[in-house]
Amino acid sequence: MRPNSQELKRKSSHDTEREFGGTLGAIGIPIFLPLTVLFLISTSRSPEASVLQWPPSLPSTDQLWDPLALVVLLCWIALHALLYLMPLGKVSEGLVLRDGSRLKYPINGFHGLCITGVLLMFLVGLGAPLGYLFELLVPLAVCAIAVSFLFSVYLYIRSFLAPSHALALGGNTGNPLYDFFIGRELNPRIGNFDLKYFCELRPGLIGWVVINLGMLMKEVELRGSPSLAMILVNSFQLLYVADALWNEEAVLTTMDIVHDGFGFMLVFGDLAWVPFTYSLQASFLVVHPQALSSLRAAVIITLNGIGYYIFRKSNSQKNQFRRDPSHPSVARLETIATATGKRLLVSGWWGLVRHPNYLGDLLMALAWSLPCGFSHLLPYFYVIYFAVLLIHREDRDERQCRTKYGLAWDTYCRRVPYRIFPYLY
Repeated sequence: MRPNSQELKRKSSHDTEREFGGTLGAIGIPIFLPLTVLFLISTSRSPEASVLQWPPSLPSTDQLWDPLALVVLLCWIALHALLYLMPLGKVSEGLVLRDGSRLKYPINGFHGLCITGVLLMFLVGLGAPLGYLFELLVPLAVCAIAVSFLFSVYLYIRSFLAPSHALALGGNTGNPLYDFFIGRELNPRIGNFDLKYFCELRPGLIGWVVINLGMLMKEVELRGSPSLAMILVNSFQLLYVADALWNEEAVLTTMDIVHDGFGFMLVFGDLAWVPFTYSLQASFLVVHPQALSSLRAAVIITLNGIGYYIFRKSNSQKNQFRRDPSHPSVARLETIATATGKRLLVSGWWGLVRHPNYLGDLLMALAWSLPCGFSHLLPYFYVIYFAVLLIHREDRDERQCRTKYGLAWDTYCRRVPYRIFPYLY
């Protein structure tokens, strides 16, 4: 079937559009971000923990490699690939693709998290030194970075065997550096095994929780018991990961799955950036213990609870509206009609700001950093980085929605003028 003129125009606009700084970003980011990961891990473990120290505290060459780290990483990925293939949970369909088909996805990530938890309890009961993950962090990160590059090369090469309709609109520009970075193929699969979907929520996200647990066990080795600050960080972030996996089906409508190709950007983010930078608070607390009063802990718990409530309620409302606009929980909400036939929510959580889920996300991010005190900037790296990431993602959403919905989007923006922070932004 030949594409119509509107589709050709849409393809052309994507072909000329460059995200993340275009070619310059595609060259610089794969160099800068891996170095940032190693810098942050090393700094979190140093006595000063200063991100402004120059020259920066970087690991020595002999600290970068440990064969055990590679074995642990590959076994970890293999374990979750096996859990992905197990006939647990239900199977759900993704959104309609350009060729009219819908891919099927196993919704069993939460099962994988639970089975991982049982296995870890068993290992701890046998006396396995889980705290040794603290010593392995740097070589584990090095191995994850190397695997990310190799996997991205494989994805780029195999994308040339994919049919044109299977390519991501924004990743098929003809610029090899940019396409390698952003990803050419939208949904690369080996049989029914979806590589992007697997990496999105499995090894890296659950690995983040395991690294946190390893930091807690290291603190137990050093001080006899975990601190309240460490317990809060572990609990908050476990809740976040468990929620993501419990609501795994919602990821099928996100930008990562629906729009972005699977290239270095997502591979590195899933396998290296998430587990090794999101766990910075826990690794920081191993070397820099913090004392929390009951009042301060209560305030932090309340802040995390408010953020989680906003995040979960707004996301649930959005996902329910996308899947079934006639559902009683969303049927009475006010909407705006668009030329595409879809409708835009202008009441409920999505009438407060355009991205209430981002607001909840940022409140939780702040709550994860507060247990680390105020003497160092490093534990706040996540909330600063995440604010920049979400503002950039919101800008990408804005441009795509304006192109897709036209005048209806302008009407929506007038009705809901604030993007993330009510009365501020």
